[in-house]
Amino acid sequence: MQRLTQKILAYAAGLPEGAPLAAKSLLHLGNRPAVDQALSRMAERGQLVRAGRGVYLRPVVSRFGVRPPSVEQAVAALAGQRGEVIVPSGAAAANALGLTTQNPVRSVYLTSGRSRTINLGKQAVELRHAPRWQLTLADRPAGQAVRALAWLGPEKAEGALRMIKRKLPPPAFGELVAAAPQFPTWLARSVGKIAHD
Repeated sequence: MQRLTQKILAYAAGLPEGAPLAAKSLLHLGNRPAVDQALSRMAERGQLVRAGRGVYLRPVVSRFGVRPPSVEQAVAALAGQRGEVIVPSGAAAANALGLTTQNPVRSVYLTSGRSRTINLGKQAVELRHAPRWQLTLADRPAGQAVRALAWLGPEKAEGALRMIKRKLPPPAFGELVAAAPQFPTWLARSVGKIAHD
């Protein structure tokens, strides 16, 4: 078992800090039960950070000690590994665009995958399944606007869209308008109205 742990550590050392490790990517080192057990033990010892079922992350080592990777790093790594779209929630997007002064207390992200919670040390990150239209344009400024508008709801959409039109560069606002057919009726109507004001 120790040799397998050493092989996994050597493999992990070649990855960037915060990179995800999954048992399936380590099957060339040993059989599945042995790899699962080795990963679990390494997480117990602090050599890896368990981010969720079957997903482990390489910790960040600095002169101040060992810590879990940042939430953004972990979410990006998880999205890459699982092939999911994972983006900040509508509340975070609205805050970033200056549409609200509320600062989200919890780390919530929207995902194309299943809803779940991952733990990074003592911090819990909630991943919520979202409809495809809320994940449109993913990390682009127009995508951030879509999620903020979804969070604000139909009552506040037109006022928020006027602010977004002033804040976004014209090409980004054009992307938002072009994506309108994918949105629910209330949002598509508001986008069309503000685009032609």
